[in-house]
Amino acid sequence: MLIPHHLYVGTIGEGIWRSSDGGQTFARASDGMFVECHVRALAVHPHQPQTLYLGSEQGLFRTTDGAGHWERVESSLNGRQIWSILLLPADPDVLLVGTCPARLFRSADGGRTWSEPAVAMVQDCPRIIHTRVTTLAADPATVWAGVEIDGLYRSRDAGQSWQPVGRGLSSRDIHALVFPGPDGKRMLASTNNDLNLSTDGGETWQPLGIGRVLPWSYCRAMAVVAGGPGGVLLGMGDSPPGNAGLVARSTDGGSHWEPARMPGRANSTMWNFAVHPADPNLIYAASVSGQVYRSTDAGASWEKLAREFGEIRALAWA
Repeated sequence: MLIPHHLYVGTIGEGIWRSSDGGQTFARASDGMFVECHVRALAVHPHQPQTLYLGSEQGLFRTTDGAGHWERVESSLNGRQIWSILLLPADPDVLLVGTCPARLFRSADGGRTWSEPAVAMVQDCPRIIHTRVTTLAADPATVWAGVEIDGLYRSRDAGQSWQPVGRGLSSRDIHALVFPGPDGKRMLASTNNDLNLSTDGGETWQPLGIGRVLPWSYCRAMAVVAGGPGGVLLGMGDSPPGNAGLVARSTDGGSHWEPARMPGRANSTMWNFAVHPADPNLIYAASVSGQVYRSTDAGASWEKLAREFGEIRALAWA
């Protein structure tokens, strides 16, 4: 039986949708912002489940009533295309936001005031016009930013200053980062051509050759399964956005992988996961071309929800 929860789906051109019945039905939840905005980032407050942050092309928005109403967080982020949001687990008043073109913004007081750390990220990329900060992640002592297409950046002072790292990565096209171990030394980075492993806190990396054990090498979303050591999920597909995708699962921190049980191939690359410590077994996943899946056994098997969307870029549950 599912615990009571809200599922949030952020789309391109259709705003944000909310389900209160485990994904059986959805309703738009865009009050306070442009109903057809492009939602590329969602973050749930770790201690206040009704508080979420959302990033669109109009800036940063916040709700304190579970998406009943949104208000824009007025700042220098207004009008910027937001791709990633992180609330530091140890201090959720510290907010980090990544944009396209790739820049980082930081607030230490819950969004009242903002600064822009001095970090020299590449801004332009011929293939995608502008680079973008696709992922922000934190381990117990360090904060990380992954850039498409400009590699990895690390901060050891809660996002105030940053340094480029990542020697040995298979690609500088970074999509997601996770920490399967408790000390932050073991890291996984997904890229456009492989999954990469670091065992020294991100200093050096080794491509895992994931295409030798799974159908493709294009890796996108990742998530650590809460509540158990070593559980990691990987979303992948045949290309971006692709015509087929799947969820892969590891139970040993990313050393070995196998496809999860799904009701057939997804219609495109698996782009997002949504996990929450309130129920480590309940996980949602979405393909970029609009399909939503649910697992109630920590990602071992999946069922597809009936509702489909046009394009999904963000996913969360609380």
